[in-house]
Formats: sequence, structure tokens, C-alpha cells
Amino acid sequence: MDEVFARLTAWLAPLTPFTMEEAWTTRFPDAGTNCARVIPETPGQWRNPAEAERWAGVETVLEVVNEALEAARRDKIIGGALDAWPTVTAPAELLAPFDGLDAAEVFRTSGAELVTGGEAVTVAVNLADHPKCARSWRRVPDVGSDPAYPDLSARDADAVRFWDQTH
Repeated sequence: MDEVFARLTAWLAPLTPFTMEEAWTTRFPDAGTNCARVIPETPGQWRNPAEAERWAGVETVLEVVNEALEAARRDKIIGGALDAWPTVTAPAELLAPFDGLDAAEVFRTSGAELVTGGEAVTVAVNLADHPKCARSWRRVPDVGSDPAYPDLSARDADAVRFWDQTH
């Protein structure tokens, strides 16, 4: 985790300088300013060509989904991606890279359905017709399922409960 932290704080410094400076100096108070750091060289053994190929496949589908979401936003069907629950239809080989992934997380939508079929990637942008979680803003059916956190989804209620118990 230290290696990832070192790279992320250096990489994101030009975009969020104050946040990265605070993160860096909080974790390493005697290490000097984050602004003077460069991204460390990435070790060669971190390379994973198979995983890179997998994510290239994910990106192929993601591009089509993003175009559909943008068109739906432009047409005022949705306000933002978290208002959407797209149904993505594509040949099995194009959906295979999503095995083990939560497509909604990849698409940054409240939910997603992957359907095998057709000869190309098609996307139907459906509204996520569920209550909105006060923490993640995802529109999911389990918002309010935890009486201790009635404004949160089950996932977010678990996270907040863990935080409350450890702090």
C-alpha cells in the first residue's frame, strides 16, 4: 500500500495539490513537501499483460456505455450517470472481461445489467428507479433496508457502521 500511496500522491498532485499535500504530510510528516516529489519508477514485475488486455476489453465496452450515457444526459433522460441503470447487450467475448467485476462500478452508474447477444455493443439507458443513498448517491433498491441507517444503502450502512464502531 505504501508503494501505491507514494505513486498516487505524486500523480494526483498537479490536479489536487492541497489534498495530496495534506495526505502526504499527514502520513509522512518529516518527508518534506509532496510538491517536490516525482512519480517513482514502477517496477517491471508489476506489469501484467493479461490484465492489461482484459482492461482494454473493458474499455471497449465502457466507451460505448459512456457515449450512451452522455446522449441520455444531453437529451435530459438522466441528470447524471448515477441516475442510470443501463442494459448492455454484447457478444459473449466482449462481456468476458467483466467476469468478477461489478459493471455498475465500472460504468459509474447505480446499477447495470449485462446481456449476452447481438453482434455489437448496444446500450439501453434505463432510469434507476430506486431511492437515492444519502452517502453514495447511488439509486439502489436496498436504500433504507437497515433501520439504523434509514437513508443509506445496505453497502453504505455497513461501511458507516464499521466507521462508527472503530472511531
